[in-house]
Amino acid sequence: MDDAQDIKGPLIARISFHKVLEALEQIAENDVDYRADYAKALLKHAAPFPELRQGIEDISLISKHESLIRNLLADLFPTALSNNEIKAAAIPFFNFSFNHTNRFKKILTDAGVDFGISIRNMDEHQFYVFSCCLVLNMYYGYHFDFSKPLFYDIPDAEGIMHHYRILYNADFMELIPTDKAVAVTKEDVDVLMDNFDNLEMWQEKFPEGSWIAKGFGMVSLFDATAESAISNLKSNLLTNEDFNEFTRDNFEAIFRSIYKIGDLRIGFTEVNTEDNIFRLAPFDDIKSYILKDVDEMNCGAMFCSDTLDEILQDKKYLIISDVERFLEENSEDAALARHLLSQDIRSCILAPIVKNNRFYGFIEMVSSRAKELNSINANKLGYIMPFITDTLERYYSELQNEIDAIIQNEYTAIHHSVYWKFREEAMSHLHERNNREAFKEIVFKEVYPLYGQIDVKGSSTARNESTEKDLVLQIQKLLSLFRYIFEEEQLPLIEQHVYELETIEDKLKESLKADTESNIQNYLLNEVHPVLQHFDSSNSEVHKRIAAYFATLDGKVNMVYESRKDFDRTLSAINKQMANLLDEKQAQAQAFFPHYYERFKTDGVEHNLYIGASISPKHQYNPLYLNNLRLWQLQVMCEMENEYYRIKPNLPYELDVTSLILVFSSPISIRFRMDEKRFDVDGTYNARYEVVKKRIDKSNIKGTKERITQKGKITIVYTQKKEEAEYRRYIQFLQHKHLLGNVIETFDVEDLQGVTGLKALRVSINYKAGQKNEGAYTYEDLLKELQQK
Repeated sequence: MDDAQDIKGPLIARISFHKVLEALEQIAENDVDYRADYAKALLKHAAPFPELRQGIEDISLISKHESLIRNLLADLFPTALSNNEIKAAAIPFFNFSFNHTNRFKKILTDAGVDFGISIRNMDEHQFYVFSCCLVLNMYYGYHFDFSKPLFYDIPDAEGIMHHYRILYNADFMELIPTDKAVAVTKEDVDVLMDNFDNLEMWQEKFPEGSWIAKGFGMVSLFDATAESAISNLKSNLLTNEDFNEFTRDNFEAIFRSIYKIGDLRIGFTEVNTEDNIFRLAPFDDIKSYILKDVDEMNCGAMFCSDTLDEILQDKKYLIISDVERFLEENSEDAALARHLLSQDIRSCILAPIVKNNRFYGFIEMVSSRAKELNSINANKLGYIMPFITDTLERYYSELQNEIDAIIQNEYTAIHHSVYWKFREEAMSHLHERNNREAFKEIVFKEVYPLYGQIDVKGSSTARNESTEKDLVLQIQKLLSLFRYIFEEEQLPLIEQHVYELETIEDKLKESLKADTESNIQNYLLNEVHPVLQHFDSSNSEVHKRIAAYFATLDGKVNMVYESRKDFDRTLSAINKQMANLLDEKQAQAQAFFPHYYERFKTDGVEHNLYIGASISPKHQYNPLYLNNLRLWQLQVMCEMENEYYRIKPNLPYELDVTSLILVFSSPISIRFRMDEKRFDVDGTYNARYEVVKKRIDKSNIKGTKERITQKGKITIVYTQKKEEAEYRRYIQFLQHKHLLGNVIETFDVEDLQGVTGLKALRVSINYKAGQKNEGAYTYEDLLKELQQK
């Protein structure tokens, strides 16, 4: 047993057939003629070779007695089952076997002369401990369960790896201690069972060569290729955090084992159902046979509508067992068939990957031989797809998190209409993991801007008034308190504070300056309040009045904050209500044509819209969409005014709002500023638009002191006659719908720095108390209305 003895362990393998010979002797003593004669004949042939009974250690003797051994073991290896059973004689755990069945012989022959059979994942440590456990169980009578699943991985003639489960039978084997054997006590066993990893301890109790394994065992194999391959697939998918680490070779090897198809190839194509495109997946080593040499294509370019519906809508497998026959019988899918044949694909299965109603793509299984893949073996995918689906869902979820992190860190929160562009840039960086180039600035060219605002009229004045009211009230409270304290305690310090508070009261009757509030607040917090907090008096009434004063202060700022709180709450309520309405209507407007939208809360709500082909290149742009968006904007401004009119009676502070729209008909470019994390106009020429935007709302009518914006009216600022004509049509239409009043004012806007020639239309709003708008009117509604007239 030279090969077997190369492995270090406590067992010396000595192949013996003594138990078989003893069984034959018992049969020979019986008078059943044919059985007894058969047994006597075998015993006669074995008699000249005592090593068959005493034990064989020289492996060459196994070959010498091959024919005799086969006859001795004939009852254990029936000839009728030799072509079906995978069976041999062996010593358990040793990589040596003999007397193979015909099927076992063929498996070893197909594997090749260079193939060395060995138990999967059986290292020297495990071999040693398992051999010790064998002694404990067979000789000492313990019952250690060390029967983990054991496998041989053996390739066939086509190179497909098969996985065979190993079962041992040791009925014809006994264990004999040598002079090296150590007596093992129960206490030793108790220690050993808790120290599997301590090889030295096992070697101490079971030294090398301390036991003889005399006899032979039987090893039976069954082909567990599909089950083992699926288990390997599951383990690989679960242990590899990054799907890219799971190489195509590894993937294909597992699928080939499951399907027993030597030339099976695996691909994957990502599907974007929103844009109706097939796309190359972001995997390093898995190709797409549908896309072949391109990164993406429209779904309809490769599949006819019926086939496409089966895959994308019905989520069925597309199974083509014979591509050449498919080409002859399905002319509508000729492009697909020719595309497959050009890659030497003659049978294939496309299996959709869907989880939680999200279509990720489809696994492509292809073969160069017709009929290898078909509707019958496609059913095997039922065992595999759940693991692949869960892994891809996890991968894409993590990928999305990476993309969102890049966008969040490098760009900021992005409106969904331009998200695709940022995703594209983030994906390019993920494809090149070591890409050290700076992130590109995102630019959209030839877009039309729309700007509007609903502004709280005189908010600065109102804020100053609320501040003044609070300060006056607090000073009055303090004067009353200090005058009382001075009556009780004639202290010069108290008299000084009375004087200073009276001086402040007089100043507050004048106009409030920029630093007045902060100066007064510092004086009260740093000088007045410490005096009150540390005032030493036994007069309980004084303490009571001081406590009552502090109880009237706001807990956060420690000042009277009544009017300012009402103002802040009112401004916040207006902004929230206006912004919510605008967001809600904007979501509906995206259905007309995808466009960029952003809004800002200041003393009111401003919004920017940009529309153009570069914003949404997958949609066909038409100027009609710009007209529609302008009409939508004007109508929504009316609705926002009406919403303010509805909530105004319930607001804690009296405020008014004004509305403004800026028309700009020339297309501009916008660029995402990486440092500021926002979009801005790009180029010197386009900067004129930004200048107008920032200054127009505080402008006056030319030659007057009257502001261009007024409460109860919408002001539309423009520069060109055609813009005036366009908006007069919109106004006329909304007048017909009773959203705007009948009178339209026209005037010139005063010149701004670097900007002249601005004009404006101004029209009153029809308020409808308690009435919600019927819905957005479109540019098509306008055209229909004009046609009727």
